[in-house]
Amino acid sequence: MTALFESREMADRASEKLKVYAQPQRLMILSFLAGGESTVSDIDNATGIGQPALSQQLAALRRAEIVKTRRDGKQIWYELADDTARLCVNTMEVILKDEPDKQQLLAAAIPNALLKKRKSATAGTAGFAKIL
Repeated sequence: MTALFESREMADRASEKLKVYAQPQRLMILSFLAGGESTVSDIDNATGIGQPALSQQLAALRRAEIVKTRRDGKQIWYELADDTARLCVNTMEVILKDEPDKQQLLAAAIPNALLKKRKSATAGTAGFAKIL
């Protein structure tokens, strides 16, 4: 993996991505969506952002491919686009607290897929040990 200091192009891309996150209303939306898929009205009720600002911020998050949508009749459902977006939001929430909890930081930084692999590897080892 190339470090940011080694590539101006990577640093530029990272900076542009961070600009999308660096807006209070977007952070509120993303934090809410970290809890799961929601409708526009759910997001509005939880955040109190209101129209048309909510629509503008959701559009910016869609363009940046940080959220994705699905339509169900007249309802549009929003969710975080992928595990990378979820990891960014979870990590920011932990890091930016007044007094970050190191255990929460570690938990936010380790993707769930990696944790699942570790658990299944341990279970397999334990199962093997029982056979012996």
